[in-house]
Amino acid sequence: MFSLIRQTQHPLIVDALPSFAIELTELLVKANESVLAEHVKALRIVDRCRCEDDFCATFYTEPKPSGRYGSDHRCIELEPKEGMVILDVVGSRIARVEVLYRDEVQKVLRAFGP
Repeated sequence: MFSLIRQTQHPLIVDALPSFAIELTELLVKANESVLAEHVKALRIVDRCRCEDDFCATFYTEPKPSGRYGSDHRCIELEPKEGMVILDVVGSRIARVEVLYRDEVQKVLRAFGP
């Protein structure tokens, strides 16, 4: 799993975090966001949060904006069994996946680079 991230600049979430991708899809369906759930299989990890907090496993699926997201931005707070997952959605695209208190996700993201 870790070598995949090193080999591919922007790995698919389903390849780098297969269990999390399944969970994310299921959580979106449960939240009545089936259109977004369909997009999970095509999401790529473009970058990760650089805050270095020991509980943060947040990643971007689109390039990080230089300022705020536009007026078509909304947040979706999902209800996982473990930790927290909050999505930043711009238009009809998931732009950022805020993941907190999920060590298994953080380990993969830390292998993504500095």
